[in-house]
Amino acid sequence: MPPLRRFKFVAPGFFQTMGTPLAAGRDLTWTDLEQRKNVAIVSENMARELWREPAAAIGKRVREGSKDPWREIVGVAGDIRHDGADQKAPTTVYWPVVMDNFWGNEKFVQRGSVYVIRTDRAGSESLLTQIRQVVWSVTPDVPIVKVRTMEEVFRGSMARSGFTLVMLGIAGAMALLLGIVGIYGVISYSVSQRTRELGIRIALGAGNAELRAMVVGQGLLLAGIGIGVGLAVAGAVTRIMSSLLFETSPVDFLSYAVAAASLLGAAAIASYLPAHRASSVNPVEALRME
Repeated sequence: MPPLRRFKFVAPGFFQTMGTPLAAGRDLTWTDLEQRKNVAIVSENMARELWREPAAAIGKRVREGSKDPWREIVGVAGDIRHDGADQKAPTTVYWPVVMDNFWGNEKFVQRGSVYVIRTDRAGSESLLTQIRQVVWSVTPDVPIVKVRTMEEVFRGSMARSGFTLVMLGIAGAMALLLGIVGIYGVISYSVSQRTRELGIRIALGAGNAELRAMVVGQGLLLAGIGIGVGLAVAGAVTRIMSSLLFETSPVDFLSYAVAAASLLGAAAIASYLPAHRASSVNPVEALRME
């Protein structure tokens, strides 16, 4: 059984209007439709799958069924993500909207039509009103429904993934906040337990900058250990989230590096306040505590 392909029915100018480039060949023409020529356009990924290069597909023939006439490929269109921006582009064949002898029908016309308009006035009510007036001046009984901009289509296709990522972002922010509070608490407790030691260091000539560096370094060490463990776990877990990633590898080194640097920065900030308090310890009072 041959693999299934996505079928789309288009008219001349569709790809230009949508901004879809032609990788090879030409677009359909109104002459093709009027003379019922047996022509077709395929997607770039389908051309590469069957003939390795888009240019090699020009002149080849395809047909919709084993008993239907062969149709010559006259163009190769760039890949389009018909199922949403977060899904791979399907291998697609683009047929003319008007054909003869298609899938057992002597005369084939695609009844349901979607018109695409490229304009700077997209989304405005005045444009929609004008379109209705033009269409109804020719055919008053034709309804105009499901008017949407491509931005609305794009947002709708990404709504589920966007909501999931927002929730994950909130969870990540809460985890970061808890981590900062945890580091601050641990370092503060450590400083309070080492007050005598810090007083002795100050009495022996240790400077404020040296003490702050020591305390902050302890916090960065704890954060570094946590980041190392977290990176190892993330490398395994993020593959499960690959369906939510768009044009991004599950193991993206730049993202990991930015996240690790951000966590180290947050740990440094959380450690600085206890470090500042440690550097202001009065050595006399510290030695009297015990």
